[in-house]
Amino acid sequence: MFRIDKLTVVGVGLIGGSVALAARRRGVAARVTGVDRQSGASERALQRGLIDEAAADLPSGVAGADVVVFCTPVDHIAAGALAAAPHCRPGALLTDAGSTKAAILRELDGRLPPGVSFVGAHPLAGSEKQGTEHARADLFEGQLVVLTPSSPPDDTALSRARGFWEGLGSRVEVMGAEEHDRALALTSHLPHLVAAALAGVVPVELLGLTASGFRDTTRLASGGPALWAAIFLSNRAAVLTALERLDDQLERFRQVLAADDREQLEALLREGKQVRDGLSR
Repeated sequence: MFRIDKLTVVGVGLIGGSVALAARRRGVAARVTGVDRQSGASERALQRGLIDEAAADLPSGVAGADVVVFCTPVDHIAAGALAAAPHCRPGALLTDAGSTKAAILRELDGRLPPGVSFVGAHPLAGSEKQGTEHARADLFEGQLVVLTPSSPPDDTALSRARGFWEGLGSRVEVMGAEEHDRALALTSHLPHLVAAALAGVVPVELLGLTASGFRDTTRLASGGPALWAAIFLSNRAAVLTALERLDDQLERFRQVLAADDREQLEALLREGKQVRDGLSR
C-alpha cells in the first residue's frame, strides 16, 4: 500500500479537492496541505475537511512534501512546478492532473533540480462542474489515470507515481506524452469543442424546445471557458487534426443527405451507434 507523510495539492477545486479527500479517506497521506491562488479556496477546502492545513503560499506549501500534485489549468502547471521545485525536499515527486502532457514535459525538460522528479498524469475522471464543493473521495475509483513519464523515464519516480494514483483507487496506464495528446484530442477535447459549438448555434429563443437529447449532447459546454481554452491551445495541432476528421465525417453525412440516400444514411448512423454502444461493454 502506498503511504506518505505529506501530500501537497496545488489547486483545490474539483480535481484537486478530490485528490486531497481521496488521499485522506484511503490513508495514502498522513497529512494533506492545500495551496490555491484563488482567494478563500484553500480555506473552504479546510472547512470541508478536504485538507489538514491551508498554506499561505507555494514555497511553504510544498516544503517537506513527499508528493506534490498540480491541479491547476494546463497553462500554469509547468510554471508552478518550476516555482515549487527549489523549495521541495530531495526525493520529492511532482505530478499533475492536466489534460495535455507534451507541452508541460517540454517546458520542464532538464530544468528541475537534482532529486526532484516530475511524472505527468491525467486522470480520466471529472465533471463539467467546478469548485471545491464538488470534490468527491470516490472520483478516481476504478477510473483510468494515464501516466506520461519524461524521456528517458525515471523508473523510480514512475513507480512512485503509479503507486500514488493506484492508492487513490485508479487504474494506471503508461504512454508517451505525444501519443496521449493525439488520443485525447479525439476522445476528450473534440467532444467538448463540439458540445460548445452545438450549444452556440441554437438561438436563445429556441431553448424552450430543447429536451434531454440537447441537454445530454451539450452538457460538456458548461465547463469553464478559460480552462478549456488553455487545453485547446496547449494541444492545438492535435485538436486541429481531430477537427479535420470530424469535418470529413460531417461531409459524408452532408453528401448522403443531399443525395437523398437513405441506405448510406442508415449505414453512417449504424456506424456511430456501434461505437457508442461499445462503451457499455
